[in-house]
Amino acid sequence: MSLPSPNFGERRGGARPELIVIHYTAMADAVCARDRLCDPQAEVSAHWLVAEDGGTEQLVDEAARAWHAGAGAWRGQGDVNSRSIGIELANPGDQPFPEPQMAALEALLGAIMARWGIPPEGVIGHSDMAPERKIDPGPRFDWRRLARQGLAVWPGQGPRIAPDPAAFAALAAAVGYPDAPFDALLAAFRSRFRPRASGPLDAIDMAQIADLAARFGDDGDQWRAC
Repeated sequence: MSLPSPNFGERRGGARPELIVIHYTAMADAVCARDRLCDPQAEVSAHWLVAEDGGTEQLVDEAARAWHAGAGAWRGQGDVNSRSIGIELANPGDQPFPEPQMAALEALLGAIMARWGIPPEGVIGHSDMAPERKIDPGPRFDWRRLARQGLAVWPGQGPRIAPDPAAFAALAAAVGYPDAPFDALLAAFRSRFRPRASGPLDAIDMAQIADLAARFGDDGDQWRAC
């Protein structure tokens, strides 16, 4: 099958998709984004592009390594491009995500997850894996909507825990977040799970990250008493 973007290579080290990374294009519209993602001089791409009206186009074969994630890590492993499928949502970065686009994304996510056996905790944002560099898909993106359909995760509201930046960072690492300055880590977490929150780390942040670590983290058993 011939697909329009030439910007891809082979997945390294025998890796296969175990993550889906959601982005926004930060461009005026889907046409501009498609042009860039298919421009060999740009050296960027994604497997899928979802337009504002819900139109969905595959740009790179899912078995290939698209160039969408860049520097970053998740669950202690870098080269996220080799371990992921990238989805670009046409959005300049400061607009709501339209209903047709979200509905198309939901259908696409469900199909990709089924094809590759990717669980909800494998669906992440660009800002999750690169909190120092990236902010997409941003606070306007409705992660909770995806979680209600089993297409992403959402924290429960467990017992409040006294704010402790070191403990928060350890819990975030158990969930999968990379090593990053605390402010960047907290901003990335809140952008996804508490987009209206501001100010210093608080007990709600701690309760939510502890719940995610207990249910989905590499060291979840360590935190079940939190």
